[in-house]
Amino acid sequence: QVQLVESGGGLVQAGGSLRLSCAASGRTFSVYAMGWFRQAPGKEREFAAAISWNGGSTYYADSVKGRFTISRDNAKNTVYLQMNSLKPEDTAVYYCARGGGSVATPNQWRFDYWGQGTQVTVSS
Repeated sequence: QVQLVESGGGLVQAGGSLRLSCAASGRTFSVYAMGWFRQAPGKEREFAAAISWNGGSTYYADSVKGRFTISRDNAKNTVYLQMNSLKPEDTAVYYCARGGGSVATPNQWRFDYWGQGTQVTVSS
């Protein structure tokens, strides 16, 4: 069983930064793509960023491109999301998820394990 635990969320002013972390259990972390998704109040969950198994390729939603950076440390079984220039519209619960394969993808249905989420609130 794979467990994903997010951390690093919180309250930040617009223009500020946060770094989210997602620690994964299991020995096969390094062979799977990982992703970050978010869900704002009253909205459906949406894709934010994804990274391939070795970090060689990344994929971003247009809404976060240029502001967010996804990375991973396979030695630590951890994936990160560095969020800069935060906006109030970035307020959401952020979830990390494990891809069903090794390639970065924005398709939610390809992700098979999900964390519980961490709240990010950006004040104006």
